[in-house]
Amino acid sequence: MAGRFIEVENLGKQYETSVPGTPPALQSVTLAIEQGEFVAVMGPSGSGKSTFMNIVGLLDSPTSGAYRLNGEDVAGFSTDELAHVRNRVFGFVFQGFNLLKRITAAENVALPMVYSGTAGAERRRRAQELLDKMGLGAYGAAMPNRLSGGQQQRVAIARALANHPQLILADEPTGNLDTQTSGEIMGLFTELNRETGVTILLVTHENDIARYANRLIRFKDGRVVHDGAVVHEGAA
Repeated sequence: MAGRFIEVENLGKQYETSVPGTPPALQSVTLAIEQGEFVAVMGPSGSGKSTFMNIVGLLDSPTSGAYRLNGEDVAGFSTDELAHVRNRVFGFVFQGFNLLKRITAAENVALPMVYSGTAGAERRRRAQELLDKMGLGAYGAAMPNRLSGGQQQRVAIARALANHPQLILADEPTGNLDTQTSGEIMGLFTELNRETGVTILLVTHENDIARYANRLIRFKDGRVVHDGAVVHEGAA
């Protein structure tokens, strides 16, 4: 491990609602994630896990506490700096794939590189390289609606890797997939983590999916109620 990558301290999130006494979505969450970790986040609906993921991904902001990324307090980031981190430091993978339907698989993969100003020839080369890595080298010209769910999620993972991110944020990435395809997708995440050292933070409802990670964080009522190593089969 190369050192602390994400640190949150006494993190809290309170959403304004019309219902008096609505409990906070997050309460006094303090934890750190090291570079290169593979972390699964679990908890029942309303437990705070998705709120935590959104705050880490700079898609939402806390109402209290501190969040430091690579030692820097994100509260001091400008709008441009936040956009830069979301595009260059993070890669996002969602349950619904979120591919643009009217452009090809290769163009979907290249999209983050458009926003980062990468030249066209390099975008095409990198997109093809990533599709090859995902086992989809022959599908670059295919439209998303011509691909299976598993193939679409592989395209989404390739897109998340386009700008060489330090962190992949995966929100229920196997939620729309069958058991076999889910295992293949999780195998890809495991391989990426081991081979490239990319940090992975994955939200899931499924114990079988969480077992692919090395660390498990459980939320309940906005608080962390468990944080420990995942015990893999065959481990002593």
